[in-house]
Amino acid sequence: MSDLTIGGVSVSPGQRETIDVRVAPMYTHDDLSMSAQVIRGKRPGPTLFISAAIHGDEINGVEIIRRVLQHRSLKSIRGTLIAIPIVNVYGFLNHMRYLPDGRDLNRSFPGSPRGSLTGRVAHTFFKQIVSKCTHGIDLHTGSRHRTNFPQIRADLDDAEAYAMTEAFGVPLAIDAKIRDGSLRECAGDAGIPVILYEAGEALRFEEVYIRAGVKGVINVMRSIGMLPKSRSKKLPRPPIVSDQTSWLRAPESGILRTFAPLGGKVEKGQVIAMVADPLGTSETPIVAITNGVVIGRTNLPLVYEGDATFHIAQYGRKVGAVERDVERFHVEHEPDDSTVEPEVAGELPIT
Repeated sequence: MSDLTIGGVSVSPGQRETIDVRVAPMYTHDDLSMSAQVIRGKRPGPTLFISAAIHGDEINGVEIIRRVLQHRSLKSIRGTLIAIPIVNVYGFLNHMRYLPDGRDLNRSFPGSPRGSLTGRVAHTFFKQIVSKCTHGIDLHTGSRHRTNFPQIRADLDDAEAYAMTEAFGVPLAIDAKIRDGSLRECAGDAGIPVILYEAGEALRFEEVYIRAGVKGVINVMRSIGMLPKSRSKKLPRPPIVSDQTSWLRAPESGILRTFAPLGGKVEKGQVIAMVADPLGTSETPIVAITNGVVIGRTNLPLVYEGDATFHIAQYGRKVGAVERDVERFHVEHEPDDSTVEPEVAGELPIT
């Protein structure tokens, strides 16, 4: 195994190093960098990146990566893990989704060293980190006031991406089309399979979803040969896959009352919410137009006509199995305070 160089710093097999990859400074002239922790095993194996906060306000993944980096199993790692908890440092500092130039980093790959600020960050991230990897996991949440049920989005026609999706261990998967300028598209063009874990809401830590994310990353590392196989005989259940999703939009402006929970099953023709004017003189129902499962929804009870309210994934005859798996997922990942030793502060659940 040869040394791996990132940001001008070489990391040898068996070393663990934190590297600050320089990005454009603030206009106050303060330096700014994208921090990456590189953990290299003494034995050869895959090179996996895990990234979070490509959208600066999507912070669940930051905590997932922090816990993964403390995981005891990393003592037995083969190959290389590159963890980048905060890709969009500008947005993270300002609690904002985008960069200061208003562009979406996840629509700007592969970027350019002579382009916009966002394009330059995309170029740096891809050239310095992603291009040196064999696999990738990108961690996301819903946007502000919208929450997503834990799901994997990937190009499931790619055998490696499909295997990673199966290994991750969440009940739902979306066979998602590649979007122009996305990290998944750019990495895929370079032959690097990347899966995207969507869970929760922007600017929120959600313990169940964080625990599932940590477990999922470790599962993937085991499946691609970076960590020893689990001694548990209980294997992750394969996800149920949907290739068709749609948003239901508010038919009127007003106060939204929702009746369908995140992860809940809905049936065609079912009233899943009502939109009323503040005086209560009129109410308009929001009706499901297909059978499916709520994989995303708004948390804001104030809507304008046309606002997205529910994201529904179609699962055909498997919708009943989805409902059972969603319930099992919550039971499995709900924290049990009695099993956590108080001195293990890094593993205490967030309440």
